[in-house]
Amino acid sequence: MKAGGEDFLIKPVSSDQLLPAVERAIAHHKAMLNLKQTRAQILSRLATLTPRERQVFELVIRGKTNKQMADALGATERTMKAHRHGVMTKMQVRSLVELVSLTSEPRIGR
Repeated sequence: MKAGGEDFLIKPVSSDQLLPAVERAIAHHKAMLNLKQTRAQILSRLATLTPRERQVFELVIRGKTNKQMADALGATERTMKAHRHGVMTKMQVRSLVELVSLTSEPRIGR
């Protein structure tokens, strides 16, 4: 089980036990593969952010306003809006909710 076993079957195994166990294992594998692919896509998008956009990204997902980000980073609100737009574009999201949801699920570690 430690090496990744899905189920424990005792011999002799009937087809009524084996087939559902194999189907569960395949379904679990597909779900894990999908999660890994999604995580890799998100991480590759994160890698496209500039260092400043990464700072803005971190502040945005913490719920900071453009004014708060500008004060924290020593820039203007207009500059923060531009960086925020860059973050949204590179992360391929349309809303703040989508951006936060990318990071709130166990898909990526911050």
